[in-house]
Amino acid sequence: MTGYLWIKSLHVISIIAWMAGLLYLPRLFVYHCAAPAGSEMSETFKIMERRLLRAIMTPAMILAWITGLTLAIQAGFFLSGWFHLKLTLVLIMSGSHGYMSRCVRTFAADANEKSHKFYRVLNEIPTLLMLVIVVAVIVKPF
Repeated sequence: MTGYLWIKSLHVISIIAWMAGLLYLPRLFVYHCAAPAGSEMSETFKIMERRLLRAIMTPAMILAWITGLTLAIQAGFFLSGWFHLKLTLVLIMSGSHGYMSRCVRTFAADANEKSHKFYRVLNEIPTLLMLVIVVAVIVKPF
């Protein structure tokens, strides 16, 4: 049981780090839209976005997946309806992460064509997914 609790702790820590990045990166995009391409401000945003993605978000996502699947296997969650919902939403969250990775590459190439309003909406997707995931895990409605 102690091992399970250590894995669960790592899972929660990795989720917190991943969510922090998923919530902060689109906010950086909002501000990056206002910076002229090639400007010092734009170059600073590029560094911030790349480092956030590579040093925090992606490792946290990988650890969340590894620990989450380990917990699910150990506890036998694969037969639970709430877990199917969570797994589906985490897959969508991972897709959101992938899309944001693409946005980082687009900004790095000075090729962004989206508005700050688009990134404000993008910023809400992880929040909505997180709310439903937390309710599914805690309440276990089915």
